[in-house]
Amino acid sequence: MSIRSAGILLYRRTSTAGLELWIAHMGGPFWAHKDERAWSIPKGEFPEDEDPLVAAKREFTEEIGTPPPPVDYALLGVFRQPSGKLITAFAARADTFQPDEIVSNTFPMEWPKGSGSIKEFPEIDNARWFEEAVARTKLVKGQVPIVDALVRHVGS
Repeated sequence: MSIRSAGILLYRRTSTAGLELWIAHMGGPFWAHKDERAWSIPKGEFPEDEDPLVAAKREFTEEIGTPPPPVDYALLGVFRQPSGKLITAFAARADTFQPDEIVSNTFPMEWPKGSGSIKEFPEIDNARWFEEAVARTKLVKGQVPIVDALVRHVGS
């Protein structure tokens, strides 16, 4: 059985940059010095009996530290990742979304590896708006089809 995640891809249109996407840089030591292919839509796992949109909104709040905007959300689809995980992705236009700070929940991890020392790391250490073309280079490769689905959804 595949692990299921639900996430939200916020977008906006600007007069200068065109389509922009709100994405998040993954936290922890593995991702600390990486930029390209080290970003994700805010998302997280959810149980089979939970509504995916409810889960996506909860996970967004946990990872960003701010609830997602109270706007209409559209299902973009379910996307299989190279790991086998299934991401149910939703999109919403959020022209004015700009939290003052990013405050993510944390996860425990032995660090340095083999040290026996358990440290807490943020799931997300940064999030911001990027032009669509830039976001495509920053997102982990398996999530680029979510951007393709968004572009089809909003039109060019």
